[in-house]
Amino acid sequence: MARKNDAYDPDHPPLTAGEKAQFGWYIARMAKRGIAGENVYQGDLEKKVDRLLDRARERAEKDQAKRK
Repeated sequence: MARKNDAYDPDHPPLTAGEKAQFGWYIARMAKRGIAGENVYQGDLEKKVDRLLDRARERAEKDQAKRK
């Protein structure tokens, strides 16, 4: 059985259940827009995903600092 990797990876921060749901929602909306056409603007959704990951990254770094 594989062990859980507890090492922090800044490229893939751990997400809460709510963040996972938001992330999935944004990705689904991007996919829907992608079906609509190649020239459809998706920058607003990409910024939301980036902000979500930044918040998760900040939270994970804060938690790592507390553990040390």
